[in-house]
Amino acid sequence: MNTMTLWDLTGWEFAALAFAALLVGFSKTAVSGANTVSLAVFAAVLPARASTGVLLPILIAGDVLAVLTYRRHAHWPTLWRLFPAVAAGVVVGTVFLMWADDGIVRTSIGAILLLMAGVTVWRRRRADTEDDPDGVVTRAGRIKARSYGVLGGFTTMVANAGGPVMSMYLLSAGFRKLGFLGTSAFFFLIVNTSKLPFSAGLGLIDADSLLLDAALVPFVVPGALLGKWAVTRINQRLFEQLVIAATVVGGLQLLLR
Repeated sequence: MNTMTLWDLTGWEFAALAFAALLVGFSKTAVSGANTVSLAVFAAVLPARASTGVLLPILIAGDVLAVLTYRRHAHWPTLWRLFPAVAAGVVVGTVFLMWADDGIVRTSIGAILLLMAGVTVWRRRRADTEDDPDGVVTRAGRIKARSYGVLGGFTTMVANAGGPVMSMYLLSAGFRKLGFLGTSAFFFLIVNTSKLPFSAGLGLIDADSLLLDAALVPFVVPGALLGKWAVTRINQRLFEQLVIAATVVGGLQLLLR
């Protein structure tokens, strides 16, 4: 794999990756979507293709901590309706990667994130009351879940960037903080774990990348604890604003790179 090993990194490069790992933990237990900054840091310090393989186990570590923290708040009807569409999105993403270069991939994902952030803001301003998450069982809810599921599978396959997509879906479905975090925690633990054999088969995960992961994963823990502390002090409106802001920042970062 074309990547730097742990021993090739300078002190500043390792510090940047450690901060990005800490931010992964924070995003998993507080503001989902904030780890778009982590994606940018890893891609800046490491070769872009290799960075996705290094980041994946770190994301899974954050997912495990999030599940342990919010496991009682997951909304499983939403998850079961999302998974088939996500699988389709992964297939679409795989085909897309066969012909699209890095510039097209970044521009496409950035545009999708900004579009969904705008749609979510528009929907939230028009809504007089919060939607019931059980609305996913309606026909309109199923269509929306499939649409976002395909987009989530597509973006997570091509850039580990499915977080903002699913954040927009869960906000648009009317999830409150804990339901939002619990549902997304199980969703990404299952999806990211299922990507491991594919990443290893593509040579994105090997002994060198796992050694670097072993050095960085401990930084995920304080980030997750900080997120758990912060989320109880953030009201629902601020929570939604932070998630949307993180999504916009991620979208702009991808478009402007």
